[in-house]
Amino acid sequence: MSEKNREGKRTARERLAEEREKQKSAEKRRRVLIVGASVVCVLGLAAVIGVVAANAGKDDGSESKGPVVVPSGANGKDGLAIPAGKESAKSTLTVWEDFRCPACKSFETAYRPVIHELVASGELKVEYHLATIIDGNMGGTGSRKAANAAACAQDTGKFTAYHDVLYDNQPAETDDAFAKDAKLFELAAKVDGLDTPAFRTCVEKGTHNSWVEKSAAAFRNGGFSGTPTVILNGTNIYADQSMTPAKLKQLVQRASKG
Repeated sequence: MSEKNREGKRTARERLAEEREKQKSAEKRRRVLIVGASVVCVLGLAAVIGVVAANAGKDDGSESKGPVVVPSGANGKDGLAIPAGKESAKSTLTVWEDFRCPACKSFETAYRPVIHELVASGELKVEYHLATIIDGNMGGTGSRKAANAAACAQDTGKFTAYHDVLYDNQPAETDDAFAKDAKLFELAAKVDGLDTPAFRTCVEKGTHNSWVEKSAAAFRNGGFSGTPTVILNGTNIYADQSMTPAKLKQLVQRASKG
């Protein structure tokens, strides 16, 4: 074989090898992007959410001047946590969320089944904290109104069910549908026994508005990067980009066994 032919074949082999390396690199980048996008969707790390949290002010510039009425059963510092699950559970999941936040809905969609399972088994308790960052950045009062309505549901022991219904029926981020009492009542009708005169009065009067604003202020002052912020036993699980519902379950069950 002539030197020229050998050189041609060598060059062809090199080109093929280079092309394979390019394909491998492209595939690796694609997988990283897919995983990264999944984590953003599931855990709410979208940059816009971080910006929203960083820039959030009070919801629509108005403040409730009434007394701070803590929802029935709320606990923690200043009574700002709405609990779910047995107090004896060895693991605590702290969730900061906004009912208008799309990333919060993504988290709910992915993690709700395992969270409910672990709460039902007595292995996990959840502390929900409500924020209003979307109101502050997109305009409107839907975050605050939905949070107040959820607090009203807590007064009758139906927070979790109504919480889930709100996320299942979350409007587009730019749609302030939750600002309308009629919408909140419509969704309350999906929870057995919730749509009562007492609940409607609580929603219409904004009984827990000042409490919601106090919770929102605690979020703004807490140094959090966005919603949802999800903390398991003191550790922000955002730090672990490999977090999945299965891994969360494993961590909780491991802690439960001691």
